[in-house]
Amino acid sequence: MTTTFITGANKGLGHETARRLIALGHTVILGARNPERGAAAAATLGARFVRIDVTDDASVAAAAADVAEHEGVVDVLVNNAGVSGPHGDPGELTGADALSVIDVNLFGVVRTTTAFLPLLRRSPDPVIINVSSGLGSLAITHDPARVESSVIAPLYTASKAALTMLTTQYAKAFKDIRVNAADPGYTATDLNGHSGPQTVTEGTDAIVRLATERPGAASGRFMDRHGTIDWS
Repeated sequence: MTTTFITGANKGLGHETARRLIALGHTVILGARNPERGAAAAATLGARFVRIDVTDDASVAAAAADVAEHEGVVDVLVNNAGVSGPHGDPGELTGADALSVIDVNLFGVVRTTTAFLPLLRRSPDPVIINVSSGLGSLAITHDPARVESSVIAPLYTASKAALTMLTTQYAKAFKDIRVNAADPGYTATDLNGHSGPQTVTEGTDAIVRLATERPGAASGRFMDRHGTIDWS
């Protein structure tokens, strides 16, 4: 039985990832900040809810302790929680704006990964999946054939670029854990006002693929639903 913990899983990509992995036989622990929404989502899916606010050290530590007490192990950690940040004139952005986005999209991954490492290392085949974005790719955002090249979202894009680099560093450092990043693509979620042309099922293809690979699969990759993406 594969035990999977997903952050930000009460809606959107996290919720759909949970639904699909449960259907594939995973035991899913649904992590979310809001206790009412998280518990309701977990009950609907048949998952167990654990509250986690990835911006709060104590909350992350408590979530890891809860999983240690109940499941005792995590085979797959999906760092999915994320925010888009403020919209509007980039010339009006503040340091506080930047910190609020980075705190979730990057620092939240650091907090959660560090807290869950002992649980991952109890697994015979531990996996970390960081939900990043093509908007964090220099190559993709400079390709006029890609929709990402027309998006102006300085804080979100910067946070995802940092997350992809963090992924490569973790992959190099954690030789005993498979660490990869997933690009969902332009998917209709609350993050973009449901403007994306992809369904949440399509948007979770790469995440589900990485979560269900056989032991021995490669680490340090950036993948979308079509395959491996160049890191540049």
